[in-house]
Formats: sequence, C-alpha cells, structure tokens
Amino acid sequence: MERTITIQQIKDVAQEAYNLYKDNTDGKNADYIPYLANIDPKLFGISICLMNGEIIQLGDSQYRFGIESVSKVLTAILVLRQYGAPKVLEMIGADATGLPFNSIMAILLENDHPSTPLVNAGAISANSMVQPVGNSDAKWKAIVDNMTELCGSTATDRRTVPVRVGDKFQQPFHRLAIEKL
Repeated sequence: MERTITIQQIKDVAQEAYNLYKDNTDGKNADYIPYLANIDPKLFGISICLMNGEIIQLGDSQYRFGIESVSKVLTAILVLRQYGAPKVLEMIGADATGLPFNSIMAILLENDHPSTPLVNAGAISANSMVQPVGNSDAKWKAIVDNMTELCGSTATDRRTVPVRVGDKFQQPFHRLAIEKL
C-alpha cells in the first residue's frame, strides 16, 4: 500500500511534536562530557530537511547542538563507503552484544564480530577501520571531513551544524584505544 503525505502534514506533525515536548524538563544533561554538562537544558529545536530541499525549523533549531553519539552513524557511513557493506559486516558485524552500549568488553569477547557500529564497541572498531589506517591525524581529518560533508556544513556556514570533534574524542585513552585496534 502506497500512501502520500503532504508537506503541510509534515509541518503539522513537526509543530505538534514541538508543542508536546518543548517544555519537557524530564531527565538531565549528560555530565560525563563537560561540553554537554554546560548546555542550557531548556534548548529544544526541530529541523527537518525534506527531499526537495525545503527545511522545516521550529524552536532553537539555529543552535549548534552537539551530535555526540549520532556521529557513530556518520562514521559507519564512512567505513561503508570505504570498504562496502560485506567487508564491514565481516569485520564488525551488525548484532547488538547484549552488553551496555558503552562496554568495550565486546571487542575482547567477540573478536570475529565485536558488535554493531552504532554502539561504542563497534564504533571504536569502525573508527579503527577508517582509512588511512595507522595515521591518527589523517584518520581524524577523514572522519571530520565526512561528517562535514554529510551534515552539509562548514565552520562558516551558520545555517547548518558544523562538525566539532568533542571532548569525548580528545581524551587520550579513547584516541589510544582507537589507534591500537
């Protein structure tokens, strides 16, 4: 069954979602990344880019929110581009580990298929695969360039979110873990 929705219907649903959640104060900012701990928790925005290029924006959509774990998806896209799906499936896998999302144990326990690129263990594996392998500065440049391309932004383009390599990735332990895989 094929169903067509109108742009106005998308706008209406976006507005309904915005109205429903704009004043939600449940939860708290993540405090394990200093940058996130200091973000105003009242900020809330929705931005939708339609296939025709039209952009629907509500609330604080001009604020440059950090993408944090969404970056895993963008890095997975990069390794898929560089190696193709069969090789990524062979090297990383596509199954959840059953371990907490931030457990690195999956890499040690499941050498043949450590995880999925969308949880931390698989994301570290995906980062280790990014070409050029063995050159951390060039690797990080490839990751940032890919994210910038996929987000359609540059540091001077204020209409979209620029890529910023956050504090989480600057921690020496994480860099070392990724480089040594």
